[in-house]
Amino acid sequence: MGQGDKMIHKTAIIEPGAELGNDVDVGPFTIIEGDVTIGDGTVIGPNVSIRPYTSIGPRCNIHAGAVLGGTPQDVNFKGGKSFVKIGENCQIREGVTINRGTQSDSVTEVGDDCFLMAFSHFGHNVKLGRNVIVANGALLAGYVEVGDQAFISGNCVLHQFIKIGRLVMLGGGCGVSKDIPPFCLVKPIMINTIGGLNSTGLRRSTLTTEDRQEIKEAFKLLFLSDLNVSQALEKLKSAYPTGPASEFSTFIEESKRGICTM
Repeated sequence: MGQGDKMIHKTAIIEPGAELGNDVDVGPFTIIEGDVTIGDGTVIGPNVSIRPYTSIGPRCNIHAGAVLGGTPQDVNFKGGKSFVKIGENCQIREGVTINRGTQSDSVTEVGDDCFLMAFSHFGHNVKLGRNVIVANGALLAGYVEVGDQAFISGNCVLHQFIKIGRLVMLGGGCGVSKDIPPFCLVKPIMINTIGGLNSTGLRRSTLTTEDRQEIKEAFKLLFLSDLNVSQALEKLKSAYPTGPASEFSTFIEESKRGICTM
């Protein structure tokens, strides 16, 4: 059934206070509660639940059974107004769950152009950068932060409060409870184990040949030398004060949980 320039199925429920942009398509048995904002051209499949304080950018595609903006699975949650913000051009597949922040006014955030595959879960206060891909069944606990263009393979388990650098790739079924510096590859079916550089991701990125070479040299200094992390950090700061390779030292200095090792 059409509603102006929107296509809303007759069995869908759109509560007062929900704001839908132009050319929004809502499938059967979907529920969109009040205090929800949905951008132009977004398509929402059947049996989707979009809870209050959720905003979805334009041109997203939300597939069957997704639950967006649910209250956090946190015993410390005391109620209050917190948010889920989803950027533009995101693909959110079947059964994905994205919980809102656990503290009042806090946010769970998904950047532009992300692809979240079936039954992946994003706990309260998770923050995803741009162009992040998360495969089926991956579980991200509260306060996980993921950098741009990271790839998280199927059934990975990410501990709360960890940070994943940009252009990181996590192998299938791995467990991570420490921070992963940018550009690294984590071994499949392992815990906190760096397997090398994400060479495929680096080649596909916009990084120059010179940038990629410096990243390789910085990686060797950090992981393949006889230096401990503190010693390697000082040499990294001296050798690579700017450019993408400098992201290693910045990331390590900001890490609160410590980084994974080879």
